[in-house]
Amino acid sequence: MKSEKKDENIFWNSRVKELSPYVPGEQPKDRKFIKLNTNENPYPPSPKVIEAIQKTADDRLRLYPDPECIEFRKAIAKRYNVKIEQVFAGNGSDEILAFAFGAFFESRGITNSNEQINANKTQFAQPILFPDITYSFYPVYANLWNIPYHNVPLCEDFSINIQNYKILSGGVIFPNPNAPTGIAVSSDDILSLAEFLELKGKVLIIDEAYAAFGAESVVSRIEKHKNLLTVHTLSKSASLAGLRAGFAIGNETLIEGLCRIRDSFNSYTMDRLALEGAVAAVSDKDYYNDVNRRVTATRERTAGLLKKMGFNVLPSSANFLFIKHPEISGAAFFSKLRENGILVRHFNKERINDYLRVTVGTDQDMDRFIEVCNVL
Repeated sequence: MKSEKKDENIFWNSRVKELSPYVPGEQPKDRKFIKLNTNENPYPPSPKVIEAIQKTADDRLRLYPDPECIEFRKAIAKRYNVKIEQVFAGNGSDEILAFAFGAFFESRGITNSNEQINANKTQFAQPILFPDITYSFYPVYANLWNIPYHNVPLCEDFSINIQNYKILSGGVIFPNPNAPTGIAVSSDDILSLAEFLELKGKVLIIDEAYAAFGAESVVSRIEKHKNLLTVHTLSKSASLAGLRAGFAIGNETLIEGLCRIRDSFNSYTMDRLALEGAVAAVSDKDYYNDVNRRVTATRERTAGLLKKMGFNVLPSSANFLFIKHPEISGAAFFSKLRENGILVRHFNKERINDYLRVTVGTDQDMDRFIEVCNVL
């Protein structure tokens, strides 16, 4: 007899029961779509990446990969002019972000495990801060680690006001540029916040997943601000969403904290094929600079055409656009695009439920997108 749904979860613990997991963008398998919903790069990875992976697919796969990801970290250190000890490598930026939440933000009711637990010795964690409209995985991580958090409202124009984060907190995290809005924060603003938080002994995490498409990176300032951690992915700017590779750059102490979390979970987070492909990608700067210039040029052209059609288009420094149709709702707009074979992302959330996030595809993809928008 098939058990009832309420009986199927009796083996879950209270943590699992209370989770609201992240929902990724649709990955269709049943029909052909122009896929503009998951911020993948429309261009192929560097040929050097494919070659490196093919050369590595041999009998060495019987051996464990390098748990310290030395060659990948060396390539990152060379590319960004930092020390290898200031680099952490992982299975995509999502994994690294999860580790960072566990390493640098306090959980509710933390106690000193070496002392008797009582009310007088319990430290009650301050909430961490991130925008009310941002990457929707952040509250998932916070709930997973039982970390209190506070959503800081974006300004009316959907920009981030750094002054709103200069308050007592357990730390701050946000993407730059922000997602799903695409709006970037200046490096001066970020560094002023890093200075404020450093005086309070708190960490600032800047998720630079989309920085290659127009935002100012603050990697060069990690030496000055010991509390500043930048997190990166090869999924977007390196056309490697299917490879799962990411990295973080920060002070050696922050990197050690990430390593402690990793090695309490899984020492081998990156496989041999991913490591070799990632080294090749990070090393082929010229190829990817050219690819991403094409993406940003297409973004600006598409934004201009949409504005002429009366759309509200937020200023984007990412590989996507956040847009609002002049007449129909976001849900209706999403449905009509899907009916015409175009997938985008709709967030049914207060303040942005009439907006769609549209990944920048090839020029041909975006021409078709504009063509469909013209007849809706």
